[in-house]
Amino acid sequence: MNKPRLVMIGNGMAGVRTLEELLKLAPDLYDITVFGAEPHPNYNRIMLSPVLAGEQAFEDIVLNDLEWYAGHGIRLLLNRTVVKIDRRRRLVIAEDGTEAGYDRLVIATGSSPFILPVPGNRLPGVIGYRDIADTRQMIDSARTRSHAVVIGGGLLGLEAANGLRQRGMEVTVVHISDWLLERQLDRTAGRLLQQALEARGIHFRLGTQTEELLDHGTGHVCAVQVRGGEVIPADLVVMAAGIRPNIALAERAGLPCERGILVSDTLQTNDPRIYAIGECASHRGIAYGLVAPLFEQAQVCANHLARLGFARYQGSVVSTKLKVTGIDLFSAGDFMGGEGTESITLSDPIGGIYKKLVIRGGVLVGACLFGDTADGGWYFRQVQEHADISGIRDRLMFGEAVAAQAVEPAAGPHRAEPARVPVRLLQSA
Repeated sequence: MNKPRLVMIGNGMAGVRTLEELLKLAPDLYDITVFGAEPHPNYNRIMLSPVLAGEQAFEDIVLNDLEWYAGHGIRLLLNRTVVKIDRRRRLVIAEDGTEAGYDRLVIATGSSPFILPVPGNRLPGVIGYRDIADTRQMIDSARTRSHAVVIGGGLLGLEAANGLRQRGMEVTVVHISDWLLERQLDRTAGRLLQQALEARGIHFRLGTQTEELLDHGTGHVCAVQVRGGEVIPADLVVMAAGIRPNIALAERAGLPCERGILVSDTLQTNDPRIYAIGECASHRGIAYGLVAPLFEQAQVCANHLARLGFARYQGSVVSTKLKVTGIDLFSAGDFMGGEGTESITLSDPIGGIYKKLVIRGGVLVGACLFGDTADGGWYFRQVQEHADISGIRDRLMFGEAVAAQAVEPAAGPHRAEPARVPVRLLQSA
């Protein structure tokens, strides 16, 4: 009896995690074919920054080696970019002519770096930061070049800046926002991060825009001009100003797309034989770029591919736990606050610690931590579970262990310890 055919377009973390989950549930259900546009097996993109910084080798970040695919009977087609989905014939076609028929199809094409539409953006020496090839190009450039400009002060941009700085380059980060990691940190935490990175030799131009990339007639990028006319030397320019879902293939196949391939709570497109997961998918208007939501999607998708059919993906409450050049950062939920919320902040400048908790109606709705993230997971659970924290409000700032203790008398020993650190309670407008 012939098995049904499952084809996966994309060999990244979201797609392969779906296969791992599927193989747990129904290891012998499908004949599986995987198309990968890169010449590598599945690797951990999150760990590209330690590779760039020289702390790990490429081989260290491989998640599924070639033997894993072979051991599970998976037909792996590397270095093949799929260019067409023929839905009528249920056929996937790669640019080299390779074809694979499917009964079920999963699109996990991920995303690509957004290249700013400015003059000079196609000059040699201008790259994105998304994969092993980009990382290798940056490492090679650092051997022969001296000045780098990173456009974008988000996570990828700061990882690139840190890695290039550790490899000896003079690095300037140009960022349109007034503070770094504005999607993960509030203004205060962003400023603290900037100060810490400046102490490590990285320069910043915040609240400004890139106007033009210059070559001065050399045919290779040599400078970046920002708004106001300043010209910053740059032998290498790294574009890290956001990502765009890879949806062109799905659009050509007639699948509805809007900032991603539109999917239901079962991760199916409007064609029930075709699923989409990961950064290329848009669920309830959101395209997720963090790993945790993608792995949650993978579990649901695998559940349906295994013909169990009871799982639903209802979106993710996301948290971000980062380590940038040894600095621990964490945020979750509505950490910015706003109308109807109040914020408790703890500031210890000497210890390099800043914490902000946002409360609405007796419920913790957001947290932002800098320098000490030990209780980040516990705060995240409170946010996820909409727990009533009224009874532990006075101790909430000091973490799970203190919050779990019984209320001490006013002169008790536990009340003196937190008093060393200034705490401000602010009611937002």
